[in-house]
Amino acid sequence: MTVMESKPIESNVVELEGSLIREPDPFPYLMLVAFEASGLIRFALLLLVWPIVRFLGLLGLRDAGFKLAVFIAVVGVRISDIEFVGRAVLPKFYMDHIDMDGWRVFSGYGKKVVASKTPRVMVEWFAKHHLGADQVIASELGVNRFGRATGLLTNVDVVLSQVQTLVSENELVCIPYQFCFKTRCANLFISLNIHPPSLVHLQKQQSQKNQPLPVIFHDGRLVMFPKPAIALLILVWFPIGVIIAIIRFIIALALPICVLPYENLIYGILTKVRGDPPKSLLKSDSSSGVLLVCNHRAFMDPAVIATVLGRKISAVTYSLSRVTEILAPLQTIRLTRDRDVDAKKIEDELKKGDTFICPEGTTCREPFLLRFSALFTELTDRIVPVALNYKPTLFHPTTARGWKGFDPIFFFMNPFCYYEVIFLDQLSVEDTCSGGKSSYDVANDVQRKMAATLGFECTNLTRKDKYMFLKGNDGRV
Repeated sequence: MTVMESKPIESNVVELEGSLIREPDPFPYLMLVAFEASGLIRFALLLLVWPIVRFLGLLGLRDAGFKLAVFIAVVGVRISDIEFVGRAVLPKFYMDHIDMDGWRVFSGYGKKVVASKTPRVMVEWFAKHHLGADQVIASELGVNRFGRATGLLTNVDVVLSQVQTLVSENELVCIPYQFCFKTRCANLFISLNIHPPSLVHLQKQQSQKNQPLPVIFHDGRLVMFPKPAIALLILVWFPIGVIIAIIRFIIALALPICVLPYENLIYGILTKVRGDPPKSLLKSDSSSGVLLVCNHRAFMDPAVIATVLGRKISAVTYSLSRVTEILAPLQTIRLTRDRDVDAKKIEDELKKGDTFICPEGTTCREPFLLRFSALFTELTDRIVPVALNYKPTLFHPTTARGWKGFDPIFFFMNPFCYYEVIFLDQLSVEDTCSGGKSSYDVANDVQRKMAATLGFECTNLTRKDKYMFLKGNDGRV
């Protein structure tokens, strides 16, 4: 069927929930806000309210149930904390539920408008920076003079009327989304009156290579999307996890060095090792230090490699907590981010033996590698790249906010976690600075090899970019 000649494709208005996002229920996202912006008590309270929200929905009072859930989730919470969650936590979960077919149709227009009853503070960053929306029509969250949320939505009832006004002014035509893709019932308003199947075919042809802007920096503690059943599991496990964490703490402090190879099992770490480490790494030889260069997934990276090798190694780190340093089954050396001072520290450790370093300088959870600092390439030509991947079950151990002393607690609270350790070949002398290559070329080569091994993507983003983004000062990520 051919497309009818009409007005050019200029603009559209699309509902976020159910059209662009496959998950139409905003409740799990409110659970994320409750946990990450406030804590476990509010998380539990919101879950207790869920049956009431569902009952109101069955009575046809869905808006009332939604307002109640929003009130419980955010009342009294600093608006800056909610903004942080909307920028650093929610986009990951929104992206996990994105409907690519719906997004391709949406992305084929000039002006793109996203409508949602969810508070603007929760959806605007994702809609504009990841989906490319030009305008967001959403409810507004009330804020008192102390910068805390009142829990009241000021215009949730007029979102639909705003959409209808925009549709009328721009002479847009409504196409039921379920008619296009036969999956859900939501509304897609477009500026071209053509047959829906032809529209879908046209937009898929135009946008099949397009992708939303990926989520690179993700923060927060929760790993799983907290639908009510998962949220209940988290609540039930939390006290059990605390007890298990305490037991693991005690064991970690009491264990002698001879049981180092078995510590991963005690910590609940399921480890898969690929590749063969150089023979020099399997024995302690203080006269020939090798620099193990790794990507950074979690603060336990050096401890996992030490247990895989079956002996202690030194690890140079940037920002471990004192609690983590006490529990670590290896020596940790703090770097200062002063290039000359740090170079001297690393060289001294290499003279003593094998040393571990993460040139990214900070953790990255998503399948991306941050730019590698080139300092390590200037200190030795004995470099062994080690690619790491880490997957927890319930809780992320590291976040950019809060006290870092909680990191090992959340790590040990996981029932188990999965580590993949991949030893790559030691760099030949010709591939190091001693072979005439620049330090930046060597660092980039190591980054590319690790990314190819893990199936990750290289970036030019740095630790500074990460923390500027999490603070809301960098709009380019």
